Amino acid sequence: MLETLLALLSYPFLLRALVVGLLVSLTASLLGVSLVLKRYAMIGDGLAHVGFGALAIATVLHAAPLAVALPVVVLAAFLLLRVSERSQIKGDAAIALISTGALAVGVTAVSVSPGVNIDITNYLFGSILATSQSDLMLSIVLAVVVLVLFVLCYHKIMAVTFDETFARATGVNAGFYNALLALLTAVTIVLGMRMMGALLISSLLIFPALTSMRLARSFRGVTLCAASVAVLCFAVGASCSYLGDLPTGSTVVLVNIAAFLLFWTIRTLWRRTS
Repeated sequence: MLETLLALLSYPFLLRALVVGLLVSLTASLLGVSLVLKRYAMIGDGLAHVGFGALAIATVLHAAPLAVALPVVVLAAFLLLRVSERSQIKGDAAIALISTGALAVGVTAVSVSPGVNIDITNYLFGSILATSQSDLMLSIVLAVVVLVLFVLCYHKIMAVTFDETFARATGVNAGFYNALLALLTAVTIVLGMRMMGALLISSLLIFPALTSMRLARSFRGVTLCAASVAVLCFAVGASCSYLGDLPTGSTVVLVNIAAFLLFWTIRTLWRRTS
């Protein structure tokens, strides 16, 4: 494993992808715990579809992809939050409405503009070669911002996650922290789409949280365990991808599935012996 990691670090494009992947995995796992507990995990999938639509249009217009996708996905996150809270369209229905519409826009944009299909495929399924130096710098800055905001607002996010009604009664501005969670999720989704792809990026939100919940019991325990699992699974997945010449996104997801099955097996055996 050490030799593999050293080989990965010897190539600049692989080093960039590894740094971005580790940062995205870490931030996604932290946010995923709250999203899963609030039964809003599929927002990642919905925002990824919105991001794909935005990236498709940006590619067709020859604009900077991340510069276009970031504000669009953030706007979609707030729109999903408002639609879910203040209309008769709730939760998964609101996500399906916005995500499928955005995906249709992206596919239509590609179909009427020949010659951009390869670039769009990279966004749809991910490509480790697509990570540029500007992507790396932007990812580092935004990942640091996400981590700092999560740490500073940790207790409020925890309160809103477990009992939003009680949090409101004690004076916590639940609407603000829900919006903050949506904003951080949107930024994380955009950062990870280049490498994981729009169809797989939501797995970084869901799998580490579900895996850690097999063994950990407290919110802090689940959060720390999810962060550790996410970083380790990405490192192993990236190494396996390099060794086997496999797609990075799908390999990372398969490693996360293996980790989930391992934790589930340990929990099952623990229950039987206790």
